[in-house]
Amino acid sequence: MKKIGMIGGLSWVSTAEYYRLLNELAQQKLGGVTSAHLILESVNRQAYVEAVIDRGDEQAACAMILDAARAVEQGGAAFIVISCNDVHRFVPEIEPHIAIPFLHIAEATADVIKAAGLTSVALLGVRKTMEETFYPEILKRHGIDTVVPDEDQKSFIHDSIYEELVKDVFLDTTRARYVEIIHELQSRGADGAILGCTEIPLLLGEKDIDVPVFPTTDIHCRAAIEKATAP
Repeated sequence: MKKIGMIGGLSWVSTAEYYRLLNELAQQKLGGVTSAHLILESVNRQAYVEAVIDRGDEQAACAMILDAARAVEQGGAAFIVISCNDVHRFVPEIEPHIAIPFLHIAEATADVIKAAGLTSVALLGVRKTMEETFYPEILKRHGIDTVVPDEDQKSFIHDSIYEELVKDVFLDTTRARYVEIIHELQSRGADGAILGCTEIPLLLGEKDIDVPVFPTTDIHCRAAIEKATAP
């Protein structure tokens, strides 16, 4: 198995879920008590948030991710998985500075949506994910349109992630509002919804809603194990 380089810490909650899923999937695929072959570089979320939110310093935030990418590369990783959706906006800037590839979360998600036959999906996540272009551009290349929440919906989703989900807090009232939002976005033409923050699938799953949802954590981890075990 190739060594997976994982950049985590953004947040520790989703990073722990990534670690669990990667190991479960490796064991399912290879049998016995197989563990995933990986190296983890955990970014300090507090320092990252201070750069991005408090100072609006995208270059400082990007430098943290580049340092983490270099660390896992030096640790022998064959490719990199970032356990955070919005951080993928830095991938184009970082790629020229390292020799190993990223397994991009939006590419993996687009492949699954396309295989499901959907052509329009809602995108839920933090503001950077919902407002940056990297998801819509990648989805468009796969023939998929993106439906973005309105301002009130964005605010609720973003705030719930920062104030609850990354702190390992999952409330029934928050889950109910997410279901309402997805149904509202469905009425605007979305055939399904990308759970585009790696903590959202810990709050909401297929059992909670009658609309197809695409949990990026599970999708990304499955793609990582397939890549790690490919010849």
